[in-house]
Amino acid sequence: MAVLQLVVVAVLFSTASFLLGCNGQLTETFYSSSCPNVSTVVRNIVEQAQQNDVRTGAKLIRLHFHDCFVDGCDGSILLDNANGIVSEKEANPNRDSADGFGVVDDIKTALENVCPGVVSCADILALASQISVTLGGGPSWEVPVGRRDSRTANQAGANSEIPSPFGTLDNITSMFSAKGLDSTDLVALSGAHTFGRAKCRFFSQRLYNFSSTGNPDPSIDSAYLDTLRQTCPQGGSDATLANLDPSTPNDFDNNYFTNLQSNRGLLQTDQELFSTSGADTVAIVNRFGNSQAEFFNAFVQSMIKMGNISPLTGNNGEIRADCKRVN
Repeated sequence: MAVLQLVVVAVLFSTASFLLGCNGQLTETFYSSSCPNVSTVVRNIVEQAQQNDVRTGAKLIRLHFHDCFVDGCDGSILLDNANGIVSEKEANPNRDSADGFGVVDDIKTALENVCPGVVSCADILALASQISVTLGGGPSWEVPVGRRDSRTANQAGANSEIPSPFGTLDNITSMFSAKGLDSTDLVALSGAHTFGRAKCRFFSQRLYNFSSTGNPDPSIDSAYLDTLRQTCPQGGSDATLANLDPSTPNDFDNNYFTNLQSNRGLLQTDQELFSTSGADTVAIVNRFGNSQAEFFNAFVQSMIKMGNISPLTGNNGEIRADCKRVN
């Protein structure tokens, strides 16, 4: 009888855990039975992609970020134009800059081969982001999963809710706050710019005519300014790429913050975290610049927090068979 009671209790506990995962609570064990090798499959594809394009990790984490900031982490950024779908890919923050969609498609194809109809595209973005960070030398963490995919896109929301690289610190802070993210989250998540590239068009205004003054941004280190002007000369291509982190451009580390301390942040929104007098972000930049461990710990918590923005769970949404289109 005692053994039977233990079995019943175990079954009830397992059922309760499953229902918890299905009814609005993301959990690290969501796929433990339905697709136990999901992380291995995702990692294999990301590793292959990294061999062909060192920017893969930065591209994937940016997709996750831009996805979560528009109606929550629901995979909506991945949808192509279709009947009733106006793609977020064509929104100003994403057009000709968001990338990595082919890697997501490859991950989805591989997962459909082993766990058909199980793993959402929204979860693929979250898992691929964690794996990309870890492969770059950053922290590892258990990703809460169980998101489902949207059946709609919101291009207008993508145009208005994704922070601009030209925004002021007050503007960016308020946009993060609207998503339930505080100043520590803002600084920690900005630290993802420790790897990746940006096109000249996203920062060239800082080099020549900042805020219509006819002069460069006074917060840029003079030697760094000279280097950037060589990369992005006046009248040159606005599509030329520059490293977001000039010291270790392909590694996930805390050099992004030591760069800010040296006035070597690439984007206006990067440098303003440190150069805005009286801002609470300055002390956070200093803390992360002085301790990579503190940055890594905060980054993990902020990624989990961002990944929890309004996910579709339970019977909401769907599990897309193809990340580019609804079922």
